[in-house]
Amino acid sequence: GNGVHNAGFNNPEVIKAVKDQLDTQMSFCPRRYTNSTAVDLAQKLAEITPGDLCKSLFCPGGSEAIEMAITLAKQVTGHFKTISFWDSFHGAGFAAASVGGEELFKGGIGPMMPGAMHVEFPNYYRNPWRFSSQEEVDNEYLRQIKTILEREPGVAAIIGEPISATPVVPSRNYWEGVRDLCEKYGALVIFDEIIEGFGRTGKMFASEHFITPDVLVLGKSMGGGLLPFAGIVTKLQYDNLEHRSIGHYTHEKNGLCSAAALAEIDYIQKNGLVENAARVGAHAISRLNELKGKHPLIGNIAGVGLHIGIDLVKDPETKERAVAEADSIMYKAMERGLAFKTIEGNIITLRPALTITMEEMDQVVNILEESIKEVENGNYY
Repeated sequence: GNGVHNAGFNNPEVIKAVKDQLDTQMSFCPRRYTNSTAVDLAQKLAEITPGDLCKSLFCPGGSEAIEMAITLAKQVTGHFKTISFWDSFHGAGFAAASVGGEELFKGGIGPMMPGAMHVEFPNYYRNPWRFSSQEEVDNEYLRQIKTILEREPGVAAIIGEPISATPVVPSRNYWEGVRDLCEKYGALVIFDEIIEGFGRTGKMFASEHFITPDVLVLGKSMGGGLLPFAGIVTKLQYDNLEHRSIGHYTHEKNGLCSAAALAEIDYIQKNGLVENAARVGAHAISRLNELKGKHPLIGNIAGVGLHIGIDLVKDPETKERAVAEADSIMYKAMERGLAFKTIEGNIITLRPALTITMEEMDQVVNILEESIKEVENGNYY
């Protein structure tokens, strides 16, 4: 589902909400007007997002939402530079690709957005210093950010996923350190929760594990698994740009998408899907760690809730990435009815619908083990 179907595929309650919106209310909202469904969604997001986040702006997709967040940060700080993370993905638009860390989306098109700088995302398993202490690792990664802030004045924002897509889970100490540096140097913290929002990590928003950002970016499952929809939620003091336009998208307050989002949030809450993600995810991670003890291909298990990564290695000591093996395991699993995405060539990522049961997750792990065994026995795809 690519992190889109948090409430399941073709959720009947989401479908009904969209149909009702079509039958009884406006399907398109003209300029200078709003609609009650979009207002209800903004109020709902103010209720459920962490801390003092309370002001929303909507748009068609995640890439646009990232660009709105960047524009907002530049306007309210008066700065133009950004710090983000290598190997991250924030969308395919020009500014979004600029702050993203993948060459695939920006190679060969010349200079990108001025002032877009990058650092490494914390990785405890693959930290280059081979430190075993989490605090030591945090300090080295924070030092990279501190050095840029000291030597490159004028940073508007640090942009990152609270938990990486791989997914590496930083410590709370790391994000608290980032926030302290931002406060010292006048930058905002922008969290991209396009994948992680709406319950995936066992909390309604991944930032609840760490800190409250200045701007929260949402997307993917925000459209209920039916419609493309995204947005940002920020703090009251940043709603002060009377003579500047941050969004201005034709479909920025779309009633159909707002109806889908409200129905999805309601479904997640009344069916306990956040709690289910925490419970089933913990079970999956426990089982995968058991497999790690039996299969040398599995170097590391990371993640929280139903946002899980399996780092495959050729050798547990060198941690050389097992790219060909990961590719073969993916196709072997597909033959058995399991689809997933690999990241960085060798990392299997699991992001099922939050409706998944314990029994279904056991099937997932069983299929993975069968596929890994085949490849370990030399039977490549």
